[in-house]
Amino acid sequence: MKKASRDIQTFLGPETTLEGKLAFEGTVRLDGHFTGTVESKDGVVVVGEKAVVQADILVHTAIISGEVSGNVRAIHCIELHPPARVHGDLHAPVVVIDEGVVFEGNCTMK
Repeated sequence: MKKASRDIQTFLGPETTLEGKLAFEGTVRLDGHFTGTVESKDGVVVVGEKAVVQADILVHTAIISGEVSGNVRAIHCIELHPPARVHGDLHAPVVVIDEGVVFEGNCTMK
């Protein structure tokens, strides 16, 4: 992945609540509350430690440290880092789950 594509283009701060469909290119960091769907075939979503996301996620790469309720599908990889809490299914060719992460669901790697 090119370094420039990891630079955050959109940021949802910790005091923000958003509902709907989030479609984007580049990298989005979510630190607030989000409900709906997240989609980006070429994008990276970063879910911060304080974030609470109730959404199905379809992205190129997902990096999760916060709370996600919903299915996460990534074209490239999914990374779960503490103190992540994920309640839903994971689908990606590569899935990384660090020690200390809470994961409830099924994991499919193809």
